[in-house]
Amino acid sequence: MDENQPSKIIVDSDWKREAEAEKARLEEQAKARAPKAKPGEIDPNAPIGFEDLIRMLASQALMYLGAIPDESGRAMLAPDIARLHIELLGVVEEKTKGNLDEDEDKLLRDVLQELRLQYVEVSKAVAKAVKEGKIKPAGSPPGPSGPGIVP
Repeated sequence: MDENQPSKIIVDSDWKREAEAEKARLEEQAKARAPKAKPGEIDPNAPIGFEDLIRMLASQALMYLGAIPDESGRAMLAPDIARLHIELLGVVEEKTKGNLDEDEDKLLRDVLQELRLQYVEVSKAVAKAVKEGKIKPAGSPPGPSGPGIVP
């Protein structure tokens, strides 16, 4: 062999196949060892996707509409903040138009429709309760029973 000639690297195709097979085996073993989420739980190893964004904004809206209790078990009612989260979902819908797959588009449309209906129902109920004197409108001085509550 001439010292001035560069050496050639010879790749054994069997070696490549074995390396790829070993890599696949190691990936399978890693998946098997990873903790599995139980039904209804979030898989901590799953990648975060578009659906997660929709669910996060929707759950925030629902919480402020009083549908999801806080840590103390009490419902929180803040329709203004709920509306903000619903409007954010509307912005997502507008900006992603034509860029979502069928399932993502349906999820977003369905969630927005349901949240908007719930917002209207809660807003009507709050307006009725204010009219009947059961609750005080936001910004009124707190009474003896606490802020925004009529004794």
